[in-house]
Amino acid sequence: MQYTRFDDTIVARIDRGEEILEQLKVIALREKVSLAQVRALGAVGDFTVGVLYTAEKQYHANSFSGDWEIVSLVGNITQMNGEYYAHLHMSAAGVDGAVVGGHLNRAVVSATCEMFITVLDGTVERRFDSETGLNLFEFI
Repeated sequence: MQYTRFDDTIVARIDRGEEILEQLKVIALREKVSLAQVRALGAVGDFTVGVLYTAEKQYHANSFSGDWEIVSLVGNITQMNGEYYAHLHMSAAGVDGAVVGGHLNRAVVSATCEMFITVLDGTVERRFDSETGLNLFEFI
């Protein structure tokens, strides 16, 4: 992984074999990012995305491997209990053009991942909400 920072924007290249969420965390901690918007595209060979079953308040994971193009990877960086917290969703297209996606749990780059992180001033915390089973924005 390599990256550079231009004022409030970090441009990163995540390389083949690297896991996207792990590398995003490395960048955010090094650059002291507490609030940001994340966007990326590229190619992955192995990834897991989940869908929230609202009645159960639980995510169900779906794993995929092979040749996949990231159609969209979007999300944010916030804080929970003063610590780094990332929330990302990804959709990817397979060789037949069919797209799958959901809440990103894991994604290993197969070729490259080009990421833009827009850093915002301030901090947004999260708190667990028992009604939804999610860690929601908490504005202090």
